[in-house]
Amino acid sequence: MALLQRLPRPPVEAGTTAPTAPATSEDVTSASPARKVPRTRTGATWFGICAAAATLVVLIVFMLQNTRTVEVSFLWMHGSLPLALGLLIAGVGTAIVVMVVGTARITQLRRRAAHTDERSPTSAARTLTGTTRQEN
Repeated sequence: MALLQRLPRPPVEAGTTAPTAPATSEDVTSASPARKVPRTRTGATWFGICAAAATLVVLIVFMLQNTRTVEVSFLWMHGSLPLALGLLIAGVGTAIVVMVVGTARITQLRRRAAHTDERSPTSAARTLTGTTRQEN
């Protein structure tokens, strides 16, 4: 949005006329007050879908360019498959490992936060007085 904002013009002195210039898109955008549009979940979802679609296009092009068959050996298994498929399987496997580790860490942090919240002095005072936190 910084590109759409204009620098203030110097004040025009009394008795002189301001130079006239044809209206530009910059004049039109600066005439309305600058309002910041809030970010929404729908906007974030739209961005995510666009990024995923672009990634899939790149992945399809990559797979089409790497159709050469390669020999793969893993532990006791041996076989041949297209290079792109082998790399895709390795990438998906890595992503699954990262998601499992990330989920374990998030679960650990949530349990620790819940455990800490139960032991906090304000929580204990609320329990003793019978009051609960008001939700807005």
